[in-house]
Amino acid sequence: MAHSFTNLLYHIVFTTKDRKAMLKPLVTERLYAYLGGSIRQNGGTALAVNGTANHVHILAKLRQDKTVSDVLRGIKANASRWLHQTFPTHASFAWQSGYGAFTVSASQVERVRRYIAEQETHHRTMTFEEEWAAILKAHGIAFDAESWR
Repeated sequence: MAHSFTNLLYHIVFTTKDRKAMLKPLVTERLYAYLGGSIRQNGGTALAVNGTANHVHILAKLRQDKTVSDVLRGIKANASRWLHQTFPTHASFAWQSGYGAFTVSASQVERVRRYIAEQETHHRTMTFEEEWAAILKAHGIAFDAESWR
């Protein structure tokens, strides 16, 4: 085959270290734009970026020649460095190690995009831990709350 065709769509979730509520509105607007730019620098496309004070959701199309782990390692490291430089009050900021990355079919892109856009409303009635358990369950992944802490 002369050409390769892919549509690698991911719903990505990662949290602040210890899930501390460090991402305030003044910071998040610029952070989300920065994260989208980081994905573009890796040859991907950010379709949605949003979150709350303690976690971020990204819907992204990534390149087939880049591993999800490599892309996310770079994005998180660069975003931490950028936050420290741009917002000196965030000198202690860090991301939690690890992440969640779940494939999304093209038919579900708008549904996931809406879900990400509605994070603030969604978290008025559900904690991140409850959301995380539900996401893992939806993807057939066992969740042990005790070992997660």
